[in-house]
Amino acid sequence: MAQIEIENVRKVYPGGVEVIPDLSFDIAAGELCVLVGPSGCGKSTLLRMVAGLEPITGGEIRIAGRRVNELEPVERDISMVFQNYALYPHMSVYDNMAYGLRNRGEPKTTIDAAVRKAAKTLGLEDYLSRKPRQLSGGQRQRVAMGRAIVREPAAFLFDEPLSNLDAKLRVKTRVEIRDLQQRLGTTSIYVTHDQLEAMTLADQLVIMNAGRIEQAGPPLEIYERPASVFVGGFIGSPPMNFLPCFAGAGGVETATGQRLSGDSPAMGDVTAGVRPEDLTPDAAGPLPLHVRVVERLGATVHVHGVLEETETDLVASLPGSDAPNPGEVLRLAPNPGKLHYFSAETGRRLG
Repeated sequence: MAQIEIENVRKVYPGGVEVIPDLSFDIAAGELCVLVGPSGCGKSTLLRMVAGLEPITGGEIRIAGRRVNELEPVERDISMVFQNYALYPHMSVYDNMAYGLRNRGEPKTTIDAAVRKAAKTLGLEDYLSRKPRQLSGGQRQRVAMGRAIVREPAAFLFDEPLSNLDAKLRVKTRVEIRDLQQRLGTTSIYVTHDQLEAMTLADQLVIMNAGRIEQAGPPLEIYERPASVFVGGFIGSPPMNFLPCFAGAGGVETATGQRLSGDSPAMGDVTAGVRPEDLTPDAAGPLPLHVRVVERLGATVHVHGVLEETETDLVASLPGSDAPNPGEVLRLAPNPGKLHYFSAETGRRLG
């Protein structure tokens, strides 16, 4: 296990295009850190800089206390699992998994023991003689993981490894990756744009936006106390609702004068955030929702609509028994203590 330290790292491409202006955080030994954010936020670029596939413009990267800025990828003691598997099509599963150890000149007995141990761990024992084309997408991804495991690296790097799998297989493989990482205890960085993957996999969640860290910490902590409107809107499915409000001495009121709360986080214009599951039907509720679409998911329904007299979209997640019909007006109230307040100017959390 190895700690990974990223200190004041910058990335500027030729022509002055700055992708990562100044980024710092640490990943504890044995921790699975997930980098998540929208396309183009710099998460894959950062992963490639840790791997040595992309030179850094400034700052320092250390793995197990060793500065690796100038080291080649093969010298960094890391293994990377790619989105497209990157398997050799003419080689068997066994040879694909053994390739890295053979390049290091390991003895045949060592290679065989390592490959068979990894194959047993990943449930690939019956597939060692097959070629990649004879495997399913999930099996190919497990072979790519096996190739990484046999080297016993200081760290694993995962670059959106599940994006080519169908929805059912994504869930299964996600569980396998988490179980495997916990059993091996290897420090890992995992890149994804899927916030559900991020929430379920991470020990530490790092949310990136435009090359900067919006918030980092345990997933549940981030979900319950998002540091900004961006984080609240990115983490959660459906995402957090945001309401323009005015905070005064008497509390917080919506744009139509409906009182949301008697507590005031500040004075002046604020943005109130409330998660869809923290809204409940209430005949006297301050949020009259004109229902447009009802998504029935079985035990729950997602009710989409617009607040009356405004253009504010809102989503509520309700028990299936409480489902309204499109065209109805459903009055809602936020659950006490579940309102989040953000600066209307900066979007950062208040209080």
